[in-house]
Amino acid sequence: MLFISPTCNGPGKEKVEMSTEVIFFIASLTAPEEIGATPQSMLWLLPLAAAVAVVYKATKLPKITAGSFLKETAALFGSIVLFVAVTALVLNAVAWLISG
Repeated sequence: MLFISPTCNGPGKEKVEMSTEVIFFIASLTAPEEIGATPQSMLWLLPLAAAVAVVYKATKLPKITAGSFLKETAALFGSIVLFVAVTALVLNAVAWLISG
């Protein structure tokens, strides 16, 4: 059994040394990334929507060919982005109406 620890190893476990850079990298993944609530933060939607569209279509298409996969993925990506944009506009309008 492989045991990875920066400080110690237990009995019967192989010790693997980790570099300081690896430890700091792993520690950086424990805190969420601060994105903010600006219009520019909506740009983080694009890679997320692309990843969701690719993974969803890769699991749902019965037969994957390059042309159909790209066409279906682009359509799903566009619909995700359009839905989020329309939802943001509607929520913005509702907030504007409520706040006066």
